[in-house]
Amino acid sequence: MSTDTTERDETQDGEEATKPLNLTIEVAKVTACRRHVRVAVAREDVDRYFEDRFDKLAPEAEVPGFRAGKAPRQLVESRFRKQVAEQVKGALLMDSLSQINAGDHFSAISEPDLDYEKVTVPETGDFRFEFDIEVRPDFATPDWKGIRIKRPEREITDKEVERYLETLGSSSSVLVPVDEPAAAGDTVVCRVTTSADGQPVNFMAELPLRLRPVLSFGDTEIEGFDQLMAGVVAGDERTAEVTISQFSDNAEYQGRKLAVRFEVLDVKRTELSAPESLAGKYGFDNVGDLKDYIRDLLKSQLAYEQRQAVRNQISQKLTESASWELPAELLKKQFRRELQRSLMELKSSGFSPDEVRNHENRLRQDAMRRTETLLKEHFILERIAEEEKIEESPEDFDREIERMAKSSNESTRKVRARLDRSGQLDVLRNMIVEQKVIALITEHARFEAVAPESKLRDRVEAVDFFVAGQKESDIPDARYDDMGEPKKVLPGSSPLPGGGG
Repeated sequence: MSTDTTERDETQDGEEATKPLNLTIEVAKVTACRRHVRVAVAREDVDRYFEDRFDKLAPEAEVPGFRAGKAPRQLVESRFRKQVAEQVKGALLMDSLSQINAGDHFSAISEPDLDYEKVTVPETGDFRFEFDIEVRPDFATPDWKGIRIKRPEREITDKEVERYLETLGSSSSVLVPVDEPAAAGDTVVCRVTTSADGQPVNFMAELPLRLRPVLSFGDTEIEGFDQLMAGVVAGDERTAEVTISQFSDNAEYQGRKLAVRFEVLDVKRTELSAPESLAGKYGFDNVGDLKDYIRDLLKSQLAYEQRQAVRNQISQKLTESASWELPAELLKKQFRRELQRSLMELKSSGFSPDEVRNHENRLRQDAMRRTETLLKEHFILERIAEEEKIEESPEDFDREIERMAKSSNESTRKVRARLDRSGQLDVLRNMIVEQKVIALITEHARFEAVAPESKLRDRVEAVDFFVAGQKESDIPDARYDDMGEPKKVLPGSSPLPGGGG
């Protein structure tokens, strides 16, 4: 139990200035991240709030039988008591919650769960109300200095650049219908129908799908997709059974088995573009310049993979002792923020829309487990940031926004306005602070160089389709310019900034 003191007064300019209310606050721990709070506002504060409002109302009050502002004070108070009581209730709640939030009772991470209609202002006695609120859990900061980390290290080889150039030629080529059976790498245009126990669930009239080992949907995936569809021609059908993610947005089908039917409408094959034509198509003077850009792009992606490998190990070390449970509702609310942060970092690191979508699908399919780890990590990194006095700066925002603008071929003003409109500046702030803390931990870490895991770039075909029900992407890819024309995009990159800088 704790007690705060306050008063509301008139300033010399006649404006109300808030001072501490006389509060009695009882905080009960429900779970590691939830508190039940009971609040009592002293009667003298309640009476003063009434007095303040009647002082303002009386000179203008219109009461039958009296000129405006001339009715007796007692009559004004009797006539307008109910109306003023609602105003007093709202003011007391707002001021009390602001004062509690500014105190050191807990660190809130959500809005109070308060039933406003059930709160009333009594005729006598203190004004009382209670609410539940989600808070940052109490924990001891783990020892983060001297963590042992394995960091993947390698050189970008000419062979890898050539292989990427081949992929670019394939991805940028024209799809031509063929009368031959589909083979690995071909694209099959399918009518896709999903069902549960014979009842239709979702449908897509035309969905182009490249034959790759894994087909990734927003809520499940199919292993061996290239084998399933091998040899099909127009008119053929294939069916696969999938298990929907336990964290699907459609709760009715979470963890259930659904059937996916592919009706083949067309089979298409790529006609490869020559390297010279690719260079001109993407705004480069020659193939050498295009290769230089690809090398820089692969370096940027390698740097991201290194940061992720380091961060994953740091996260594992920091959270291994974090045994506190996080409520499911909190995880659901935080998932969108974590998804936005993750996709924002991918886009600023030069990954293609297809690779971003693949990552997004995998995150959605394993939402709760990933979000629980990331949220625990976030709490710990925030605690370290507070203890080490690490903060974001305007220059940090400028640098990240400039990087995203360059990656998406937009102006910094446009990117900043979009982030502000969508409420993602706070997400960007979290990303900046967390990256600074990770950098600090990295400075004190002990490293061992290891070979990176092999990455098969063309293994997964990721599509924006949900077997158990489709949902729009949280962060749409910037695929069109202001005139509605498609932006030129390299596989493995975001839209090119002009000449491919």
